[in-house]
Parts: sequence; structure tokens; C-alpha cells
Amino acid sequence: MIYVKSLEQSEHDLDFLTDMMYEAIHIPENKPPKEELLNLPHIKKYSEGWGRKGDRAIIAFEDNFPVGAAWYRLFAENQKGYGYVDDKTPELGIAVTNKVRGKGIGNLLMEKLFETAYRDGYASLSLSVDPKNTQAVQLYKKLGFEQCDSSGTSWTMICNISSR
Repeated sequence: MIYVKSLEQSEHDLDFLTDMMYEAIHIPENKPPKEELLNLPHIKKYSEGWGRKGDRAIIAFEDNFPVGAAWYRLFAENQKGYGYVDDKTPELGIAVTNKVRGKGIGNLLMEKLFETAYRDGYASLSLSVDPKNTQAVQLYKKLGFEQCDSSGTSWTMICNISSR
């Protein structure tokens, strides 16, 4: 059985969220170790001080084991993330474990995250994606994301969730 719940501020949930934040970073070859990568200054801002206003995460479980997570964080222009659009649009991240890819869990997580963001008063969500990560790009387009910018090797995409 698959179900989704909001992240609890337990050590176990936060550890799993950190694992998923690492998995969400698309580096096909020679990916640095988790602690090294997540502590780089331009990456650290995605997890540092998790739980502040504008942070939200949900976790998917299969048979009571966590198998994926989706989250968003609101950034200000002076510390914007890679998928930054504006101060009112949270940037999202998502990852699922290898063993459950292709089972629709990413889609389920995204739909639940849209519902959560809408309830939290947000009109849209943004993200950054490597266009070579075709599976992710296909999912995002299917869910209504559109490319609105590009920076280096990444696209910034946005989805208007208030019209869903």
C-alpha cells in the first residue's frame, strides 16, 4: 500500500528528506558524496535550517517504508535558488528511491504537493531541471510546468497551481 503524509520534524523524517534532497540533484557521473555535495554553499541553502516559514515537505511510503519525498522552500531574491522565479513562488524538489521509479509515486507526490501549496496560499511553484533528465522533464510538462528561463545547463520551469 502506498500513502503520503506530511513531514514530521522527527530525526528519521529529516534524515530521509536529506537523502532525497541529495538524490534530487541530477549529476549522472562522479556525483560527490552526500555530505560534501549538500554542504556546498550554493546547495546548502536548500536544507539549512529546515522548518522555517515557507518550508513544506511530504513523504511517500510503500508498506510503511519511505520511498520518496517532495518539498518546497520559499527563497528571497538575495538568496535565490536555481529555480527562483520571485519571492512569492516556492521552489520545489522531488525524488523517489530507485526501487519504486516508474510506479507513479512521483506523480502522486507532485499532486499532493500542489494541494498543499494551494492550501498554503501559493499560486504557483517553480523548479530547476537539467533538460537532459528527460524523465523528470516529461513528468513536469505532464503536470503543467512550462519553461520560463534557463541558466547554464538547467531550465527554470513554473506551474500555475491556482488554475489546476
